[in-house]
Amino acid sequence: MPPETCPKTWMQDLGSPAAGADRTFEELLTAVGRDRDRTAFAALFGHFAPRLKAYLRRQGCDAGGAEELVQDVMLLVWRRAETYDPSQASAATWMFTIARNRRIDALRREQRPEIDPADPTLVPDPVESADDGVAARETAGRLRAALRTLPPEQADLLRLAYFEDKPHSLISAEQGIPLGTVKSRLRLAMERLRKAMRDSQ
Repeated sequence: MPPETCPKTWMQDLGSPAAGADRTFEELLTAVGRDRDRTAFAALFGHFAPRLKAYLRRQGCDAGGAEELVQDVMLLVWRRAETYDPSQASAATWMFTIARNRRIDALRREQRPEIDPADPTLVPDPVESADDGVAARETAGRLRAALRTLPPEQADLLRLAYFEDKPHSLISAEQGIPLGTVKSRLRLAMERLRKAMRDSQ
């Protein structure tokens, strides 16, 4: 079955008590897959998106390319969370593997067949796992506050792209906005989120 789409009130829902409190990242990812839990996804997004971007930058992506890949990765996390098996891998390993594979796909599209998927430099760095519940709770709170700082049009684009699973091309057609503008606005929205979260630390 296709994943359940999220209502337009998801931004307001993120302002309610943290559904991710005291849960590990594995539990949060399971909740996304099982229940389409938006607040659990927000906690995962807030914690992992900057780490995924840093990882992709270390693999040679420029800032814009890394940002777009992070958007793709987090969209896949939302769509594929129901396939996650915590007995097979940690949430971090599962998500960084998706990022690694998307990076390899991007390199192949650039016609660079010399890239070896087994190259050790493409293996994600270890991600901290201690006190996951505390980190998730703190991240969810900071992310909710950061989301409220976004202009409505940017918040709406994030909702369409990440919570209604709409491709950028469809958003462009529905909103009457050029595709490049959709991507640049999403990138700007993510940058503003990260800045707001950094400022709240």
